[in-house]
Amino acid sequence: MVTVLVTGATGFIGRRLVPALLDAGHDVRAMTRRPESYDGQGEPVGADVSDRSSLDEALRGVDVAIYLVHSLDDPDFERKDADAARTFSAAAAAAGVKQIVYMGGLGDDDQDLSAHLRSRREVEELLGGDGVPVTVLRAAIVVGHGGISWELTRQLVKNLPAMVVPKWVGTRTQPISIDDVVRYLAGVVDHPDALGRVFEIGGPDQLTYREMLLVANEESDGRQIPIVVVPLLTPRLSSYWLALVTDVDVTTGRNLIDSMSTEVVVRDTSIRDVVPGEPLTYRESVRRALADRAAAERGSEEQR
Repeated sequence: MVTVLVTGATGFIGRRLVPALLDAGHDVRAMTRRPESYDGQGEPVGADVSDRSSLDEALRGVDVAIYLVHSLDDPDFERKDADAARTFSAAAAAAGVKQIVYMGGLGDDDQDLSAHLRSRREVEELLGGDGVPVTVLRAAIVVGHGGISWELTRQLVKNLPAMVVPKWVGTRTQPISIDDVVRYLAGVVDHPDALGRVFEIGGPDQLTYREMLLVANEESDGRQIPIVVVPLLTPRLSSYWLALVTDVDVTTGRNLIDSMSTEVVVRDTSIRDVVPGEPLTYRESVRRALADRAAAERGSEEQR
């Protein structure tokens, strides 16, 4: 077993991954900018990916570092994420880290990728710039309570009696459950067959965004929601529309929408050779996300 540093330990993926790594027998450091308020599992360590000196301390004695940080809510996210990746790469190499694991985005390299997906590709390369082997898991939409992409879906079908949507709802994607993301991330840690490789991960279903909305609506309240496609609804107008009917901010919404016109499906299933197991269907992923939300709401009410 190894010592693992999880960056973004309080985030959507990180807070679920830390317990899974502990269950696998690893020593886990949960990296956060506010360790004094961290209430999760693992050993809290304070560091910032843009602060080299803090990283040197956090990475001391670490075998595997899992990089789950991004700045999607910042208008200058491409520059910030690139600078942070360079800093982390140098610090990891200096500390003798043996593997960096990174969550990237699906999409063929020869496609006209959005700024969001181009940034993910750039970070992949920069994290390995100082010689530490990088394992990349590329995913599309991750379905789970608290995830931004899932929240967009859930809130749209919850808040609108009918939807006027952009043409990107016809784009195919391959959603994956947060449970499977955590399983794959934990599975590639310290795995010799995963070093220096890029894996595509997804659930068994290739769906359009329209089909995803319909399934989410069926599982939420059992009704069919009318969907009308408006081809002239631009990404900028779409982001303002999302900000009006969901609690996702305009900048994050715009960056996500820019990626939704690109088909992102799994074409390489080699991850199953390294981490065996059947992923959950989209419908089951939705059911689990809704159940987790309901449980969280009950817990909040009991604490009042």
